[in-house]
Amino acid sequence: MELATDLHSQMLKVDVHEVGINGNYWYAVGWADQLKPGEVMPVMVWQQAIAIYRDAFGQLHALEDACPHKGVELHKGKVHGRLLACRYHGWEFNSEGHCVKIPYLPADQKLPCAQVQPYPVQEKYNLIWVFPGDRALAETKALPNIPEFDNPDWLMVPSTAHFQAHFSFCNENSVDLFHGFLHEHQQGWFDPVLTRLQETEATVTAEFQVSYKGRLAKFLGLSEDANQVTTGSVVVEYQYPHYSCKLQAVSSNYMMRLPVSATESRSFVFFFFRLRLPQWLLKPLEPALRVLLRRLLILQFLAQDVEMVESEQLNHLKDPDWRRVEINPAVIAVQRLMARQYRQFIEAQVIAGSVASERSTNRLSAEGHPATIAVSSDAVRS
Repeated sequence: MELATDLHSQMLKVDVHEVGINGNYWYAVGWADQLKPGEVMPVMVWQQAIAIYRDAFGQLHALEDACPHKGVELHKGKVHGRLLACRYHGWEFNSEGHCVKIPYLPADQKLPCAQVQPYPVQEKYNLIWVFPGDRALAETKALPNIPEFDNPDWLMVPSTAHFQAHFSFCNENSVDLFHGFLHEHQQGWFDPVLTRLQETEATVTAEFQVSYKGRLAKFLGLSEDANQVTTGSVVVEYQYPHYSCKLQAVSSNYMMRLPVSATESRSFVFFFFRLRLPQWLLKPLEPALRVLLRRLLILQFLAQDVEMVESEQLNHLKDPDWRRVEINPAVIAVQRLMARQYRQFIEAQVIAGSVASERSTNRLSAEGHPATIAVSSDAVRS
């Protein structure tokens, strides 16, 4: 659906800075090359504590980070072959979360019914991805498409960002190119104009015309002269729950958003640059260029964004009822999308719970037990 691009004040009926996530998507939780065979790491996906381990054969597994025996965090445990052993009493769990061994019980003794929740997990783009929602839907959801990842014509600079803020503030920042004023001393963009805005059920796409000037613009091939003002087209796409931004054929970046809690978010970021250098020269220079671009460009931009986003969160906590005035229709479209996705997730959970309750009711009724079902309509509307 095509949306108007004019700037005027609008307001949502819900507070998007309080909504939860739609768990039925893949979320990046860490760099794959940082988890070696036999190692375990803890992650948090929207207040769900998960222990991810790489077994002795290199395969990834993800389990709820709490032993059903004493509640000890499983990420403190040890990897035994394909199994994860709780550090407290050595209870061992397989990739499906079943307790398959208790070391101090006789081999022929029946094990107690002890199980932890397993999560679908995979690795791609050197990232570990977890699916925190309905396991049955994991195979129906695709990971973000990053065509530049294996393309030798692009210089890739990976990075991370950590925000003490709700993920909604981060997403609004990413789609808001009117904040180039913040980056003026880093030779960021200026004079942005929103020229196109589209919205679907799960995507917001915004196109801006922006201007560049300075040594950075020349280095990136945007202009031949550092004093020359160049105007280019930037396409920003928020494809729930992740984000991408592309500047013509010069640069692009992808931000994989990880909502940790109501006041904490992380991003795993890929920046791609197409530099005007021959391959024979670019290849040996890549390690040094990655370091320079990360330190002199990327981290400085990210630090400024983090500061602003965390300032927003701080003031929101001081007065959650204070309604901000927003005039950027791209930000408003992203707010609608986040609220809509969360509502859909809650509705799906209510329906799933209703079906499960109905099955239980039918079973109990068949056994001669009375049973009733009550589903709150308020939960669906929330």
